[in-house]
Amino acid sequence: MMRKPCIAANWKMNKTAAETRAFLNDFIPLVADANNVDIVIAPPFTSLCAAAELLSDSPIHLAAQNLFYEEKGAYTGEIAPYMLTDAGCSHVIIGHSERRHYFKETDEVLNRKTIIAGKHELKVIFCIGESLEEREAGKTFDVLNREICEGLKDVPAAGITVAYEPIWAIGTGKTATTEQAQEAHHYIRERLAALYGAAAGEIRILYGGSVTADNVDALMSCNDVDGALVGGASLKPDIFSRIVKFKAKL
Repeated sequence: MMRKPCIAANWKMNKTAAETRAFLNDFIPLVADANNVDIVIAPPFTSLCAAAELLSDSPIHLAAQNLFYEEKGAYTGEIAPYMLTDAGCSHVIIGHSERRHYFKETDEVLNRKTIIAGKHELKVIFCIGESLEEREAGKTFDVLNREICEGLKDVPAAGITVAYEPIWAIGTGKTATTEQAQEAHHYIRERLAALYGAAAGEIRILYGGSVTADNVDALMSCNDVDGALVGGASLKPDIFSRIVKFKAKL
């Protein structure tokens, strides 16, 4: 089954509304002819509305970097799913390692977030990945299996994209080799098939972790890599547009 590639930008805690507008004004023309790939951009919450205005006539999808698992209420500082759709979002990133690590988000919490995102028809980019210690201890597959089974419990396959992000490669300049990436993605594909059956064939698996314009072609040449979740390299229009226009050798 052919899955349309997806290249997603996670800007993390970067860019004001004005900087977001400047980026998109430069970026949108650069990818006007990129019809064979889904493009997703996830600015900070404060830049969502500015991005939505410029993306309204564009095929580029808008994502939030997080949400809360309740509809509304006394949860100071949190953002409800309907607020994201109201701001123009069609996607949301859930389970990024920085949320898991710095904010102690558990598999149970991420599962609740994923379920409520689906109820509001938000497409989810669900992040999983092992630490360096876990990889060196031979626990990579154990971690991935747990995060898939517990994080996606009772979650329909429709609207789910999985992002494999080895924690040791995020923001470090280290990238998994194509062999490491393919091995992990193949394992994830098998676990998704066990969870969803034939429907798993439609789920895209992205690679994330120091993706650059220099390594994206090789990564996208892996059989089970359907795209990329890009951090630092997505902050500059020219570099990110080159990543979007990857040249995989399949």
